Amino acid sequence: MNDSRVVISGASGLIGGALTRSLRSDGIRVVHLVRRPSRNADEVEWLTGARLEPAVLAGAAAVVNLNGASIGRLPWGPRYRRTLLQSRVEPTAALADALLELASDRPALLSASAVGYYGDQPGVHLDEAAAAGDTFLAEVCVQWEREAMRAAAATRVALLRTAPILHPEAVLKPMITLTRVGLGGPLGSGRQVWPWISLDDEVRAIRHVIDSDLHGPVNLAGPQRATAGGIGRALASRMRRPYLVPAPAWALRLGLGRAAADSLLLADADAAPDALARSGFEFRHPTAADAIAAAIG
Repeated sequence: MNDSRVVISGASGLIGGALTRSLRSDGIRVVHLVRRPSRNADEVEWLTGARLEPAVLAGAAAVVNLNGASIGRLPWGPRYRRTLLQSRVEPTAALADALLELASDRPALLSASAVGYYGDQPGVHLDEAAAAGDTFLAEVCVQWEREAMRAAAATRVALLRTAPILHPEAVLKPMITLTRVGLGGPLGSGRQVWPWISLDDEVRAIRHVIDSDLHGPVNLAGPQRATAGGIGRALASRMRRPYLVPAPAWALRLGLGRAAADSLLLADADAAPDALARSGFEFRHPTAADAIAAAIG
């Protein structure tokens, strides 16, 4: 891809911002779908009504759908759980509808999802063909992906099942705070497998999917298996701080709510990037320790 346009929804987040900078640094025009009045020719206001004008998407190389309220806002009460679902499903449905209305010049749809799709499945190698889990986040992902796949009748659809990003503005943020004051330690047993990816490899992987013919689910997760305890210890070692204070599962569920604790911290999900590996993608940060070192210097 050289000069083709890429349309991004949800570009204000960590991944969207990094992806925008990467594309623009290579001279690729990026158009943002925004929920406020547009400020320039590279912004289009949307979601002010029930539908997106299909012409906005026509001729683009890809549409990257990254919409969704933050899973890092806790706790997940009943109202916020509805927000987590609706903020993903409704924009995805609008994009699918617009793509289905286009008669030609249809871009590929790369629609965000999460490795949370797999829920809690200890001891299972979770490639892209694995079944969905039964946590709250898994149920959200199933509905989210279902809306995106409606567009497969008209164009290539890739489901970006992203792992937690090892970055100070993502999953590492609360861990860094606790570790800095000496309160780092195992979350639950610490033995649960945590899928992960660096921000750099996340962006590179999305660009790889844009340029390839990958379709259907694609696990965006690092290639080397890591546990929650291993990630926590690698962070503590990098920060030269102790890793001693455990947070038992019951305390996490009490403090965060069962839905969030079981979906985010206690789930065991060995999600493997098999589709990326088969397509020739090479990771810049193959281990969680590499990703942590790159993220916090």
